[in-house]
Amino acid sequence: MHRKNILIVTSGLETSSALRRVLSSMDVSVSFSTSAAYREVITTKKFDLVITDIGRDIVAEISKMENYLSEDEPVSLLVITEVELLASLRLPTRITADFVIRQASDEEYTTRVRHLLWPSEEATSSDLVRVGALTVNLATYQVYISGEPLDLTYLEYALLAFMVTHPGRTYSRDALLRRVWGFEYYGGSRTVDVHVRRVRAKLGPEYAQRLETVRGVGYLWNA
Repeated sequence: MHRKNILIVTSGLETSSALRRVLSSMDVSVSFSTSAAYREVITTKKFDLVITDIGRDIVAEISKMENYLSEDEPVSLLVITEVELLASLRLPTRITADFVIRQASDEEYTTRVRHLLWPSEEATSSDLVRVGALTVNLATYQVYISGEPLDLTYLEYALLAFMVTHPGRTYSRDALLRRVWGFEYYGGSRTVDVHVRRVRAKLGPEYAQRLETVRGVGYLWNA
């Protein structure tokens, strides 16, 4: 590994302190900026990774950062977000990106950062699940069909990734809520139906038919 440069975009002292602790054991140089000033900071120094403490307007903020960070030499992005914002989360497709929940452990923060900074040392072929022209990258949370990225929300991605990695088995809606959503969802199990319809629409007819409905039970991925 060689020394990397990280820019942390945040206005929160708690976030700054936590990241200093996590990054102290890595061979990195760390700079800080606010969301209003990070563009100017980037012009003065080359960064390998930007870590952003994302606000409530998650879609607009990530889109804005993707547009800027994809110019010239792309810069990787790590998004710190809240559990309740996951339904709106869409990771960029033009740059390498990942996310972490604010309340995650230091170990998880460390793993996410290392994967983005030194991917050749962290990622393996086991991170890629292929079904024909469909590729699910379990390391970067991205899905491609014939090399073209699909625009999936995090929960759409998580649902598809779970089904693809558990083929040939039927899961009830309640089971999918527990395994994919990972917390008690109070909106009702029919939210699974909504996400399945969205995933199918984005997959297109060839792969949508693999996500089968088992009447009266739930859903099955037919590999």
